[in-house]
Amino acid sequence: TGLGKSTLINSMFLTDIYAKEEIVKMERTVEVGTHQVMLEEDGVKLSLTVVDTPGYGDAVDNTDCWEPVVEYVEEQFEKFLEAETRVKREIFPDSRVHACLYFIAPSGHGLKRIDVEFMKRIHDKVNIIPVIGKSDACTKEELDSFKQKVGKI
Repeated sequence: TGLGKSTLINSMFLTDIYAKEEIVKMERTVEVGTHQVMLEEDGVKLSLTVVDTPGYGDAVDNTDCWEPVVEYVEEQFEKFLEAETRVKREIFPDSRVHACLYFIAPSGHGLKRIDVEFMKRIHDKVNIIPVIGKSDACTKEELDSFKQKVGKI
């Protein structure tokens, strides 16, 4: 929470993917939610689906909190595979997860156990792009130190 995920996505695609939705505080540790937007640039249309996990890692007991995310990713691959293996194929939107932007809190302590465990569970299912959240608020020395700590794990 508060690492700048929504801000980064909105900046990358020059749109507000959450504009039409009411923001509701989630009570569970992790609920997988999707946000869809149709982007158009120079006549080229792109359907963007952002899968969000608000509250991930915020609970006191984070045991197996990555399971809903792993299940969601696997479910999307199964849906796609089922559609592709039918004798009479239907036009089916590709709902697979193609990349995971994994935000790491810039605490200066490196990766937490929950970060490492999540990446171990999902690395063979989706490309992971680690992002140091709020890194623009860190000094160059703090970032270098943080990157060295992360690199040792």
